[in-house]
Amino acid sequence: MAGHGEVWVYAEEDWDELKEIGIELLSKGRELADGLNVQLCSILIGSKVKKHADILFEHGADKVYVCDKPSLEHYDTVKYAKVIEDLVEKYKPNIVLYGASTQGRDLAPRIASKLRVGLTADCTDLQIGDYKHTDGNQYKNILYQIRPAFGGNIIATIVSPKHRPQMATVREGVMPTPPRQDGRKGEVVIFDPALQNLQNVTQILKREKTEKRVNLKGAQIIVSGGYGVGSRDGFNIVRELAAVLGAEVGASRAAVDAGFIEKDHQVGQTGTTVRPKLYIACGISGSVQHRAGMDQSAKIVAINNDPNAPILSIAHYGIIGDLLEVIPKIIEDIKKRRVD
Repeated sequence: MAGHGEVWVYAEEDWDELKEIGIELLSKGRELADGLNVQLCSILIGSKVKKHADILFEHGADKVYVCDKPSLEHYDTVKYAKVIEDLVEKYKPNIVLYGASTQGRDLAPRIASKLRVGLTADCTDLQIGDYKHTDGNQYKNILYQIRPAFGGNIIATIVSPKHRPQMATVREGVMPTPPRQDGRKGEVVIFDPALQNLQNVTQILKREKTEKRVNLKGAQIIVSGGYGVGSRDGFNIVRELAAVLGAEVGASRAAVDAGFIEKDHQVGQTGTTVRPKLYIACGISGSVQHRAGMDQSAKIVAINNDPNAPILSIAHYGIIGDLLEVIPKIIEDIKKRRVD
């Protein structure tokens, strides 16, 4: 393919802060770029955003394409898509990655449609490999876009061998944050897109910022409850255990769907992917979708009255019993140890 063949990562910025997903993707981007022997680059769009380039360099970017204009201060689908479309047409990257965030899911499909390229959503892994097409042609160094399918029952590998760039959105929290190398530098490329005469039927009237009530991604300990907790009131015992451990409260999708707890607490394929030092699963059966969001935890403890519950297959320690009897005993023991 003609062009530089770089690997690009879209770095989201809002409220004068870089979003974590754009930094997380640099870890996988670095792996892909090294495998292809090309540069790893970030795309930074907004107003007064050039200052964030240093953070991207220190987390692994070799180059940052910066589009810094007052008219781009707030995210606008039409304008932001036009910026990236113009960048792609001029610099011709091989791969472009976006976070599977609200913004990424809005932006990436529009760009893919305009550029007439493929896009795989909600990837959980990305690899480089070869592919033989049904027409007999062999394609080298293709992006394998890997994601769960059919409710998480199978893992699908999707390729887009004939068109560039190859594009994918990646779920937040799936990739580890790359280590920061203080003082690392790179190249800044200032880009000035043509944004005149864009037809945009939307208008931003007001913006509000609501602080997150729970920080599952940054938690070192998470105590999660599932449908087996039984009720909204039943989550009180889960919260109490979390309180004595200084932990965040998580939940399975089944518990959220049942109305036991708010969606902000959901862990799993359709919730938040977490990697705490300790994950305690209370009354969670352990569907594939839930395990996909927490199976990288350093230590997993499962409390379940079903000895055949799938969660026990990945737990380091399993406790078979009624959680309403087991958890109070754990809480009592923790409090006693602290007093002693």
